[in-house]
Amino acid sequence: MRKTRVAILISGGGSNMIALVRAMLADPEHPAEPVLVLSNDPRAKGLELAAELGVPTAAVDHRPFKGDRAAFEAEMMAPLRASGAELLCLAGFMRVLTTGFIETWQGRMLNIHPSILPLFTGLHTHARALEAGMAVHGCTVHEVTPELDAGPILGQAVIPVRPEDSPETLAARLLPVEHLLYPAVLRRFVSGDRRKLALLRAEEPAS
Repeated sequence: MRKTRVAILISGGGSNMIALVRAMLADPEHPAEPVLVLSNDPRAKGLELAAELGVPTAAVDHRPFKGDRAAFEAEMMAPLRASGAELLCLAGFMRVLTTGFIETWQGRMLNIHPSILPLFTGLHTHARALEAGMAVHGCTVHEVTPELDAGPILGQAVIPVRPEDSPETLAARLLPVEHLLYPAVLRRFVSGDRRKLALLRAEEPAS
């Protein structure tokens, strides 16, 4: 069976990357395979973890490019081409990508965002959800388009917000749900199913 070759872009620990890689490697019938984990930080812990799982890794440090995003992305394309990657998954990749790079991968690049889009695009989503008095919070997997966090939604999951939640506890409770949603959406996507997946994860109310 021919598998879709997936590269995963990270900036830090890469917990969502680990969830994606493990899901692909655990099932011989999975329609995708991880061929590269690429980071903009050579010290990213996720690179070490990916290597332990047997996935090739590469790093392109963004700092020497001093804000020249196009030059940085051109350098990233070398390991991506060498890996034969057909699909990119952003998993905590904390660099803003240019329109040119995104258009090169249009329809072939996914991202997971820690909010129920279109609510709370951008950063600090957990704090903003609490400030807005949300009863639920969640995560979204979407296609990447030039407009920030505005691409077609492929899957969403929600959790209740508890009265005692802080941004940190809300993030910690959401992360395991992200680890379920992203691999599920990736599998459907590479199988040709781009319908929205709703993965509702119920939690017992706090006592």
